[in-house]
Order: sequence, then structure tokens, then C-alpha cells
Amino acid sequence: MGMFSVGKKSAPIGLDIGTNLFRAVQLAPGSPKPQLINYGSIKVPVGAVVEGEIVDVEAAGYALSQLWKTAGFTSKNVIIGIASQRVVVRLVGMPYMDQSELAGAIQFQAQDYIPIPVEEAIIDAQIVSEYLGENEEKMMEVLLVAAQRDMVNNTVSAVEQAGLKPQIIDLSAFAIVRSLLADDSFFLSEEGAEEETAVSAAALINISSGLTNIVVVEQGVPRFARVTPLAGNDLTQAIADSLGLTFDEAEELKTKVGLPEIGGEQLPVPSDLPDNLKIHVEAAQSIMENQVGHFIAEIRRSLDYYLTQATQIRNITRLVITGSGAKLNNFGAYIERGLQAKVEIGAPLNQVQPSPKIPPDMLADDELSLAVSLGLALRSFQ
Repeated sequence: MGMFSVGKKSAPIGLDIGTNLFRAVQLAPGSPKPQLINYGSIKVPVGAVVEGEIVDVEAAGYALSQLWKTAGFTSKNVIIGIASQRVVVRLVGMPYMDQSELAGAIQFQAQDYIPIPVEEAIIDAQIVSEYLGENEEKMMEVLLVAAQRDMVNNTVSAVEQAGLKPQIIDLSAFAIVRSLLADDSFFLSEEGAEEETAVSAAALINISSGLTNIVVVEQGVPRFARVTPLAGNDLTQAIADSLGLTFDEAEELKTKVGLPEIGGEQLPVPSDLPDNLKIHVEAAQSIMENQVGHFIAEIRRSLDYYLTQATQIRNITRLVITGSGAKLNNFGAYIERGLQAKVEIGAPLNQVQPSPKIPPDMLADDELSLAVSLGLALRSFQ
């Protein structure tokens, strides 16, 4: 995907704009895979980022400048990932033309497909396939992306205020595909042979603190992307509101206890859980189960909507989950039961060679949270 270039192309650092944390990943050339030489994160000031959008440019810019100082990144060039409900992704059919002609044509036709006024949007498009229409007319499928201009401008302003140099703005959804699907072998059947009766598809679900990205991929091509504000913070806030806890207390309770095992025995209360929180374990798990039910229903609605538009796909039976929310104990099992589909935990680090200077334990703990920033950094290497 071309997306929105704003500077000279280079091999920039991948920058993930999150609600709770900013994360950045730096790669260097390596063989056979790029080398992960550095990464870091920093807490985002409360309220600076809301549902994926920077609303306090000054606070966000300062946090980014501090991230670069503490992490010791050796480049200021960045590729930025954006994820918001004010980003629209559509797959549309158009008469065939060259990619060079598409840029001009899409500006005139985009309004037919997007709810954002064209003059308020930044628009990009990429040809993904060609086919013959009803009258044997040569047609093409185009992946159309539109983002609210003011949202993009705020992001660029914050990055530049930090002294960084934005090179490209990409969709976090596409970065997730890049970090999880190395090659087309992901779309082979379990026996290793191509499916002959139907096109294979998978849903990638990145659950962060403030947003969840849902991407459906067919044969390596992203064909559907949606962002929902239901994410990890909703579980934490529900616990805090119901039990009269602070947000930080509820977050600790959530992450240390997790969801109860499906049909299994109650696990012992973690020994490192503060005494004032131990009395809330059962209630917290009940609250989380209820919230996870809402989350699964939202995912199901998104996938069902995609399936009503698809021509060759009747069912999605494979899901890959990543993001900080995916680390919640037993979350994958609940999604698998709710959606009746095989759930796998993503492995973004399979795409790179970690530097021996980075402690393996730290990497193992952070891997799921790096899917977006790593995928952004990989753009220059794939």
C-alpha cells in the first residue's frame, strides 16, 4: 500500500501511536531476516490520545521526545501507524487502468465510497486484483483508504514537535498483516496443499489498550479492516467502576488474575496480588467474562459484515490475536469458543532476528505488544 508519504523514503523507525503507550521499533539489515536492534515504549499522558487520535499535540510531542531520549534510538526518521474510526478502508470495483492513472481517477470517484467529504480527507488507493466484468470488460479491485485530514495533521504535528521526521503514514491494520504473515504459506491447508474449492482467509485481531484492529486477509491481501473502541481498557474500567477501585488497581487485578478457565477448576489467587485486591478476584473475573462477551459479539458483527460482502469466502475459521490485550489469561480460549474458530497467538518476532543485546525475557513479555510498531518498521524490508 502506498499510503501517505510525507518525506524522503528511507528505513525509518516504526512508531505505534497507542492510547496508553507509544511504542517504537528500530530494525537494521540482516540475513536472512532484518535485525531488531532496539525498541522502547513510554506512557502517554492521560487524555493525550483518544480512540487512536492525538488530541493534545503538545503533550504527545513531549512524550515522544522523551521516548527517543530514554530508548536511545539512532535515527529520527519514522513511519507512523494510524488507527481510528475516522479511517475508512473500502474494496471497490473499477474499470481497469494503470496504477499511475488511478491516483487522479480516485479523487473524483472516492466520494461514492467514503463517508468523509473528499476535501477533508487524505486518500490513497492500490490495485489488488484484476477480473472480467459481466460484459467481458476488464475490471480491477482497488483497496481505497481515506483518513480524516485533521487527524493526520495532528499526528504529524506531534511527531515533528518531538524533533522527529515522518517519512510515511501507514495504517496500523496493514502493519499487523506485515508482522504476522511472512509469506503465502500461512494460507496453505494443514496438509500443505493449496485449497482448490475455496479461497483461504484469516482474521487478524490486534487488541490494544484503547482500540481493537480487525483485518481480514485473503491469500496475503488485506481485504477488510475495521477499528472498534472496545479493547483492554474497557475491561479495566468496568472492574474499577463496579468494585470501587482505581484504574491502576483494576489493571493490576485484571492482568494478574485473568479470565477463569473454561469449564476448569478455579486457579489459585496469585501470591503477588495485594491483599486488598485478593477479595475481589471472583467478582473481577465475573465482570471480565461479561465484558469479553460484548467484545466477542463486536468481533462477530464485523466478520459477519465482511462475509456478506465477500464473493468466495463463506466462513472464517482461522484467527490470529495479538496486542497487549491478547496476553490476558484464557482470552484466546473465550474467543475460540465464542466465534467457533481456531485461535492462534501471533508471533511477530518470527519476522526478525533479535539483537543479542536485548534481554530475551524482556522480548518474550513484550512480543504481542510489538505487532504494530514492528510491522511498520518491516515495511522497508519486505
